[in-house]
Amino acid sequence: MTGPLYRKDPYLREAPATVTAHAEGGVVLSAPLFYPRGGGQPGDTGRLVWQGGQMIVADTVKSEAGAELLLAPEGAALPPVGAELTQHLDWDRRYGHMRVHTALHLLSVVIPLPVSGGAIGADKGRLDFDMPEAPGDKEALEAALNDLIARDLPVAEQWITEAELDAGPGLVKTMSAAPPRGTGRVRLVRIGSGEAPVDLQPCGGTHVARTGEIGAVRLGKIEKKGRQNRRVTVHPGG
Repeated sequence: MTGPLYRKDPYLREAPATVTAHAEGGVVLSAPLFYPRGGGQPGDTGRLVWQGGQMIVADTVKSEAGAELLLAPEGAALPPVGAELTQHLDWDRRYGHMRVHTALHLLSVVIPLPVSGGAIGADKGRLDFDMPEAPGDKEALEAALNDLIARDLPVAEQWITEAELDAGPGLVKTMSAAPPRGTGRVRLVRIGSGEAPVDLQPCGGTHVARTGEIGAVRLGKIEKKGRQNRRVTVHPGG
C-alpha cells in the first residue's frame, strides 16, 4: 500500500491503482484517490475504469477495517481483485468541498467559540457554535472572514505526536468529534505561516493550497439550534 493519494496531493484528479480487496459492497484500492466520508466532509464520487469495464463510485467511506472503501451503486459489477485501473475523481465536487472546508476553518477564527458540529457541501457549509447569544454584527463577521480569505494565506499540514496534542488541548476546536488516535501522530492543518499562524487545528480533510482560492463568501442567516447552539452557514461566491 502506498497510502492515500488524497492526502499526498488533494489536487490530483486521476490516478492508477490496483484492486486489493472487495468488502462491504465496495472495493479497496492500493492507492486511493477518493476521500472517505468523515469530519463533516462527504465522501468523494467519480468512476473507476479498467480493461473491459467501469464502475461508478457512488460514495467513499471507511471500511470496518479502516481502509478507504469505494462504494458502487446497488447491483453494479465490481472490478476484480488484482485488476489494474484508473481512478477518475468528480473534481468539481471535490474542489467545492476543499474551498468550503477551508472557509469553515477561517470561520472558526472570526468566531472564536467552541464548535459543536458542522457539515460541508460543494456549494455551502456550516458550523454549529456553543453560542448562547447571537453576534451583534453579522456584517462585521462576514467582512473579517473575507479579509482573511483575501490575504491569500498559505494552507499546509504538519504532524505532531499524540503526546504533543495532549499537552496542547486548545488546538482542538470541535467538541463533537475528537481527532483520530492510535497511530501515534495527529495531522494538523495550518493556515498562515511563521510562528503565529492564523489557524492551527487537527483535521483529516482536504483543503485548498491558499485561502484566495476560496473567493468571496457571504454568511447566511444565523440560526438558533437549542439553548446553547447557533448555526452559521457560509456560501462561497459572495
